[in-house]
Order: sequence, then C-alpha cells, then structure tokens
Amino acid sequence: MTSATDDKTIVRDYFNAQGFERWSRIYGDGQVNKVQRDIREGHQQTVDHVLYWFKQDGNAEGLSVCDAGCGVGSLSIPLAMMGAKVSASDISEKMVTEATERVKELLLPGAVPTFEAKDLEALDGNYHTVICLDVLIHYPQDKAGDMIAHLSSLAEERLILSFAPKNPFYTVLKRIGEFFPGPSKATRAYLHSEAEICAALKANGWKIKRKEFTATQFYFSRLLEAVKASD
Repeated sequence: MTSATDDKTIVRDYFNAQGFERWSRIYGDGQVNKVQRDIREGHQQTVDHVLYWFKQDGNAEGLSVCDAGCGVGSLSIPLAMMGAKVSASDISEKMVTEATERVKELLLPGAVPTFEAKDLEALDGNYHTVICLDVLIHYPQDKAGDMIAHLSSLAEERLILSFAPKNPFYTVLKRIGEFFPGPSKATRAYLHSEAEICAALKANGWKIKRKEFTATQFYFSRLLEAVKASD
C-alpha cells in the first residue's frame, strides 16, 4: 500500500510541474479543451454553492476563514471580496504564487487573502469556518478520517468539505479511465464513501447542516457543510 507521505510528495511535485500548467488553466478564464472546460464548470459550481451558503447566512463580513487547498484562489478571492478574513494555503508553491498574483491584478479593496504554501497536516490556528474543497481526492480512505480530525481542530463553528463520492457507478467510471481522463494528467484519485465521511464528521462533534452534489461529464463532487452538533 502506498503511504500518505508518498501521496503527498506526488501531489506536491505534480502541482508544481505539469499539474500547475493544466489546473491553472482550468481554474482560470483562458482557452481550454472540452474536458478541461467541463471540469472548470463543475468546480465553479461547487465554489458557487459555498458562496451561496455564506450569502444565505448573512454574508461573510468579518468571519475568519481557512481555505485549505486553495489552488489559485478561486474561492479565497471572492470570499475576501465579501468581507471575510481569509487565510489560504496550498501544498503547491506555484499555485500560491499564482493566487497571489491574481489578487494583485484585481486590486481588491480592504483586506486581501493571505496565501502560503503549506500542506494540510501543517495547518494551525483557529477559524470560524474551515473549507477544504476537492482535496480529499488525494487522500486514501484510511487517511481521510485523520485529515477531517485535523481540520476539525481548526474550525470553531463550521467545516465545509467536498469529495468525490464512492459508489458502484463512479467506481466503474474511474476504473475504465473516464472519471479522470488521461493517466498522465492526474495524480492518484481516491473516491470516498459518503457514509464514512459523515461518520468521521460525527466522531469529531459535527452534524450535517447542508449538502449539495455537482455532476458534470468529468467532474463529480459531494459538498457537505457541518456545524457543531450541540448547536
């Protein structure tokens, strides 16, 4: 079995090399192919769901938010524009550099997100809301619980995360190469059982408040919002 450390090294190396070129285009607004455009649209739907939840709750003004696995700032930047105090991180230095440059180009008024290159295990501090989108796909199931526990230790009121759901249909798609097209274009991809993710959240004192599901041709993501069980 491959260790989590090996997976982390593979992810870091990938997103600092060919992965950066691919995913920075997907998360940007430049020319992309049909598959990349499909993934871009799917990921943006997930981001939009999160932003909508903040708006439903009375916006994000003044809230401290940790965006763990921020990529090029697709979520961090609009949250900052809504008034949140965003601390964002990504395992890839290139992604963080790109996110920082995007903020400079936008000339955001007021507070801007703070970006740093750091993996999930190294994150510390306390935040009203911790968000981790499309990152658990890089962690095997036996490590996902540990990551949820760590993210839980940082969150005071809310934990929002997304993952690629594991069921017979998506498992078959993954096996035949349609779920993550091109073996040379992606790192290892782990699907997760929603029941096990929910159990891990419950074990750390959370209950599910809201959930969404995004499905395009090449992008599948279950989004969960968890709040303190005592609330």
